[in-house]
Amino acid sequence: MQQRQLGRDGPQISALGIGAMSFSDFFGPVNEADSQAVLRAALDLGVNHIDTANIYGMGVSEQLIGRFLRDNPGSRDQFVIATKAGITRDDDGRRIYRNDQAHLEAELDASLARLGVDAVDLFYIHRRQADMKIEEVTGALATLVAKGKTRAIGFSEIAPTSLRRAMAVHPVAAVQSEYSLSTRAPELGLVQTCAELGVALVAFSPVGRGLLTDHPPTLERVADIPFLAGNPRFMPDALERNIAAMAGLRRVAEEAGLSIATLAIGWLVAQGEHVLPIPGTRSEAHFRALVQGATQPLAADVLDAIEAALPLGWCHGDRYNEAQWVGPERYC
Repeated sequence: MQQRQLGRDGPQISALGIGAMSFSDFFGPVNEADSQAVLRAALDLGVNHIDTANIYGMGVSEQLIGRFLRDNPGSRDQFVIATKAGITRDDDGRRIYRNDQAHLEAELDASLARLGVDAVDLFYIHRRQADMKIEEVTGALATLVAKGKTRAIGFSEIAPTSLRRAMAVHPVAAVQSEYSLSTRAPELGLVQTCAELGVALVAFSPVGRGLLTDHPPTLERVADIPFLAGNPRFMPDALERNIAAMAGLRRVAEEAGLSIATLAIGWLVAQGEHVLPIPGTRSEAHFRALVQGATQPLAADVLDAIEAALPLGWCHGDRYNEAQWVGPERYC
């Protein structure tokens, strides 16, 4: 397993991590035994980065990880654990974003209890509160570091300019952003800024929410997943075009004797020593294929073939619909 550094002064961690949203019901019913099998395989394969959040299944993901740590003595010391907060609901049930210290600390305390740990290794702002200066938010996170509740801080879905402002207040270990062969917007400034500042770019949805796999979601499968059912890339016409557009990548995978997901991960880890994909899966077999992509670097000719098969701008449809775009910072 290739190793990467988590921030300028952080620990060495596996180049690939586990996106633990998959341990909740976001993409369908959860089978805890399957999720636990992925965590056991991670230990066997040298994957030591787990990324979760308080809202993944409203605590379900964190609780599952906590039970694994409890039932496998010593495993806490083998994992680098990240969680997030900042997304909540108001009294009328509407989704809002809160970044004030009182809210963040209360949510982190609840996450620590669910995980059964004294501190996490990385604590993110899941989404920015638009009317709160990022300098103030960073100061609140720095207080949580000083209190020993998290060892490092990060932000999800922020702009490069916001990252620079945050870094002027306190070191930021990681920025999380969607990044894959089908979502390459981070290359318009975020990839470069993270590299310059020594910040890890943690890439979520690195296989395009299942699109960049040997078995992409069918329309029937999409209909059962509310997030995908409303996502522009998975509307009937767009999904059909996207699957057809991947014919060239399928040929590259066949010639290389690798799965499409393995290629997608291999391409991503080749985009910079600071790039860390965190795919989510509840299938141990699929997890092992993902790990393969971060174990052995892809040859230069394979990387060139991937770029030729899926050139910039190939994917049909925006990555979010109008409602899903509320929260992430747009910068290009």
